[in-house]
Amino acid sequence: MRRHRHAKIVATVGPATNSPEMLRNLFLAGVDTFRLNFSHGVQEDHARVHAAIRTLEKEVGRPIGILQDLQGPKIRVGTVAGGRLDLVAGETIRFVLDGADGDKNAIPLRHPEIFAAVVPGQDLLIDDGRVRVRVTGLEAATITAEVVTGGAISNRKGVNLPGTLLDLSPLTEKDRADLAFGLELGVDWVALSFVQRPSDLIEARGIIGDRAGIMSKIEKPQALERIEDIIRLSDAVMVARGDLGVEIPHEDVPGRQKELIRACRLAVKPVIVATQMLDSMVGSPAPTRAEASDVATAIYDGADAVMLSAESATGRYPVEAVGMMDRIIRSVEGHKLYHSLIAASEPGEEETPPHAVATATADLAEAVKAAAIVAYTASGTTAARVARKRPKAPILALTPNLATSRRLSLLWGAHSVLTRDVESYEEMTANAAHHARTEGFAEPNDIIVTTAGIPFHTTGNTNNIRLIQV
Repeated sequence: MRRHRHAKIVATVGPATNSPEMLRNLFLAGVDTFRLNFSHGVQEDHARVHAAIRTLEKEVGRPIGILQDLQGPKIRVGTVAGGRLDLVAGETIRFVLDGADGDKNAIPLRHPEIFAAVVPGQDLLIDDGRVRVRVTGLEAATITAEVVTGGAISNRKGVNLPGTLLDLSPLTEKDRADLAFGLELGVDWVALSFVQRPSDLIEARGIIGDRAGIMSKIEKPQALERIEDIIRLSDAVMVARGDLGVEIPHEDVPGRQKELIRACRLAVKPVIVATQMLDSMVGSPAPTRAEASDVATAIYDGADAVMLSAESATGRYPVEAVGMMDRIIRSVEGHKLYHSLIAASEPGEEETPPHAVATATADLAEAVKAAAIVAYTASGTTAARVARKRPKAPILALTPNLATSRRLSLLWGAHSVLTRDVESYEEMTANAAHHARTEGFAEPNDIIVTTAGIPFHTTGNTNNIRLIQV
């Protein structure tokens, strides 16, 4: 079940793909981690999918990652008269804190944190930015605004406030209930929506601990202002380009994507690029050329993973979408300019011994044209340090920890194998050579490079390199 590519594929499970048969087809087509979107469906549905994935994992004999994506706080207008209001540029409207079935003078907006945060001159974006209004007046329970970009708004459409820091936790009551449920199931990753500041991660860590990896979804401009601290406190990052693209100019999103990927590589944290990557494949068996180029750009940038959303959750061609993404990744990684572009985008070196050893491991593997790099890793850190260099040789990550093995299904280049702890150099050598052969990475007389922490069983202490002839 070896994947002949380095970057990973994340696919969202939905009505189109929640059966055991479809999950198996998606995995065989190339999915490495499945995303359970808790903005939709009920807990019982997600529990059935989780159980089906774990059954599939046993059948195929490969670790499969499961990502729980929490809904987060959703800011929406309430219900309006007739279910729809047509707003015209230049007219004056009012939002009110209380009420229902309002008209243009009393559009319900039951979010007191907005009334506490906005000031005249700020913009509110409704329905993913299709309608834009500018605040002109503010009272205790009323916001007066001028319509800048007109259009229709209907019941419960979303509201974005670009550039405004809201006093909101990323964990609502629903999220806390869903999180407890997901941790009980045993999800591998938890994605936090609406992350604005480092303290949001501290709050989540207090609940999650080390039971799952914490993934910050970068979808608010406020997060970009504290991004180094947010990345440091996260276990992984998702570039959520949909919501981020509503709140910052569209033309700024590609540059921000590159910055985030580079920052995550520097911090040795996996990074996913998400949203509308092959969006036309929701209803078409083939993507546009621009979409194929978009996926390719993320791979050239060095992203650990790319993600499918509606394409695999509700689309008509989910397996084809995964297959297309797999082919694009393999084509890019096989291109003659790929490694030079990846090397050119390398973010620099961390001045610590473990990072230096991991970098030397990758460089040595390149110099001797090693068939594989074998990384012994308890927490996944050693494998991540090697992956940061984006070596040509595949990374065979050997770990005695099942949770680590599953989380590594999100890491660039890592093929994780659950194995026993080793106690000596001799056992380390024999074990590495054995798995390199049985997993299809090496043949007799091939060279492999092994890295580990000595003494064994010491987490995060990458300090040893060994060259082995199989």
